[in-house]
Amino acid sequence: MNGRLYLVPSPLNDSNFDGCIPEEVKNVVGRLKYFIVEDVRTARRFLSGLKIQTPISELNFSIFNEHTPVEEVPALLSPVFQGNDVGLLSDAGMPCIADPGEELVRYAHSRDVCVVALSGSSSIFMALAASGLSGEKFSFEGYLPVKMPELIKTLKKLEQSSRTEQQSKIFIEAPYRNAKMLETAVNTCMPETFLCIACNLTSDGFVKTKKIREWKNNIPDLNKKPCIFILQSFA
Repeated sequence: MNGRLYLVPSPLNDSNFDGCIPEEVKNVVGRLKYFIVEDVRTARRFLSGLKIQTPISELNFSIFNEHTPVEEVPALLSPVFQGNDVGLLSDAGMPCIADPGEELVRYAHSRDVCVVALSGSSSIFMALAASGLSGEKFSFEGYLPVKMPELIKTLKKLEQSSRTEQQSKIFIEAPYRNAKMLETAVNTCMPETFLCIACNLTSDGFVKTKKIREWKNNIPDLNKKPCIFILQSFA
């Protein structure tokens, strides 16, 4: 009989486990002996922060990240096929949401493995709920192009489709490029377009929604801070 594959949420930082991770999730994770992780060191730190009873040295870690060949997926899930429950853990947030893991989950489904997403913080949906922008019709765009003029073209396209489809557009960027992303958005989008910035949501961060013209005179310091951006044009 196959074990289960648990998708384990983790906070954006190491200082707020009690506020982000429900007690039931801690109990489930505390029973696991096998983990598939994006980074072993980060995973060990997270599990230590949960104060699980099993010594970290007795746990089994396998690595799955953006560099892992798809051909290795069956071997990574071999403990599941031996009847063991396995936790899938990314560096931060929910696995498979703007993080590696979808190939593992898809293969698990093909082999009739029960996949369980554990409840916990998801910065994307926390940001959307607190933004005041459309939570009924929205799209997640992931990472936008880094280079110009592709980034400018993409922002204009998102702004236009937001207006015509009446959707909010959610996107992210690497923390060290957040300042450049905000600068480009402010200089590209129309003055009446709304932009929400949700920064450091699982610690001492903030969620603020302003029109582009309002952001121009009030640029926050986003350098190296995890952020979610949400764009919506109403007219």
